[in-house]
Formats: sequence, C-alpha cells, structure tokens
Amino acid sequence: MQLRFVGCGDALGSGGRFNTCFHVTGARANFLIDCGASSLPALKRLGIVRDAIDLILITHFHGDHFGGLPFLLLDAQFTRRARPLVIAGPQGIETKLAHLMESLFEHSSRTQQRFGLSVVALEPLQSRTFGGINVTPYPVVHGESGGPFLAYRVEAEGRVVTYSADTEWTDTLIPAARGADLFVAEAYYYDRIVKNHLSLTTLEAHLPEIDAKRLVLTHMSDDMLGRLGELPHLAAHDGMIVEF
Repeated sequence: MQLRFVGCGDALGSGGRFNTCFHVTGARANFLIDCGASSLPALKRLGIVRDAIDLILITHFHGDHFGGLPFLLLDAQFTRRARPLVIAGPQGIETKLAHLMESLFEHSSRTQQRFGLSVVALEPLQSRTFGGINVTPYPVVHGESGGPFLAYRVEAEGRVVTYSADTEWTDTLIPAARGADLFVAEAYYYDRIVKNHLSLTTLEAHLPEIDAKRLVLTHMSDDMLGRLGELPHLAAHDGMIVEF
C-alpha cells in the first residue's frame, strides 16, 4: 500500500502547500482522504488518474478539506467518467455537498451525472465497508462550525492507515491509531496549545499509547514549517509517497 500526499497544507496555504488531500492505493484499493479546495489541480499536477478513484472520505466540511469536491465532480462529468464513485463523510454530507455545488456552480447539484454517484453519511464508531476497504470513523474536536468532525481508521489489503484530521487532543485518537501501519497526524503547532488544533508536543506525549508503526506529520503552520530541519519525525510535503 502507498499514500501520496497530494496536498498536506493548512487552510491558509502555509509554505505554499496545497490543501489536504491524500491518495491511497494498493493492489485493488484506490481512494482519497479529503479533497480540499486546491485538490483537482494538485491531482492533475501529479498525473493521478481521477477516474480510477473509487472512494473519497471527507473528515469535515471546512473548505481546505471539502471544498474541492465540486471541481472534481464537474471534471468527472466533462471527462465522461463511467466508473461509479462513493463520497462518504460526516452526517449532513448530502446537504452540505449540494449547497456547496450550488454556491460555486449554480444548478450543478441538479445535473444528472453520467456515472453512478453515491453520497454516504457515516456514524462515529460504526464501521462501513466499501469494496475491500473497511472504514471506522472516530469523533474528534475541531470547533463548533464545519462539523461533525471525524478521524478515520481505514483497513485495506491487510494494512491500517489512520488520519487524525484537524483536531485538538482527544482520547479517541488512541483507539483510532493504535498499532496502525501508518498514522498521519496533524501537528499544527510545535508546543503552542490552542483550541481545535494539535501541537507536536501534545501528540508526542501520547505516542507510546498509540504505538503506531509509522508516523507522518501533516497540516503544519508556519511555526512548524520553520522547524522542519530539527523535527524528530517524518514531515509530509506535497507529492511525497509513503509505503506502508
């Protein structure tokens, strides 16, 4: 299995990075985790075949994680995609996606797709299987607007990848990431404690409990990006590929 960081930036484009979007592939699995506003040009820049993607998992409804869907869906329509696509995310995703489509491209939410499109709402702690991909959402803490907020533990082809999503520390991250082959975790600040976001020092205090086999840091502010040369953990950059 491999995960490619199509975009690993924050909402403000710190470091000139694209918004959050991860492409996970294996022998059969092919899915995205999040699809931020800049994801379509980032996918095209990397030469990723969008028609091969079967599933998109959305963690929450902020633009840097969700805002790229209208562009991706319109691109699929105009390029005559035939392969079915599932978009899954927090409760309310059907309404949120329709409103977003209408806000950006009027009447687009009512256009009949040329391909099968399923939009699925996920419940925290209730696993769902999409093809050979088993997805377990965990509730996380990222404010009062733009939610519900979900981290994901995804099992596919004998491997486990967990993504923390945007969150302050919450104990649900422990079962979500425990023993994962790859844990992709937000580290927005180095040691500054703020609501709704995770600092590296806070994360590090819990790493022994999590015991993931591999950790990659993502969604970093300028504070973290200025420390890349001194970090003891692997830090993501746009286009980076991690095998797990």
